Amino acid sequence: MDHLELSDLRALLRECAGEEEGIDLDGDVIDVPFIELGYDSLAILQTTGRIERDYGITLDEESFDEAETPRDYLALINRTLSAAAAAAA
Repeated sequence: MDHLELSDLRALLRECAGEEEGIDLDGDVIDVPFIELGYDSLAILQTTGRIERDYGITLDEESFDEAETPRDYLALINRTLSAAAAAAA
């Protein structure tokens, strides 16, 4: 896979870190900061570990620390996935 969608990220967040009561991840959350969605740095770290294992990539730790919203995080993941796919081709 060389692309992760918001729906994929939602599922991974739920599996890795649960879902905060009162937060609708199925809503328009692409630009909502993770902290407002109920996800702290540990939750993102757990999700990152899962993505790295499942997709065989390594995300730059400094970059994912700066990814404050799902849009930022997906952009980082998808750049890494695209680079890995290009390197494998």
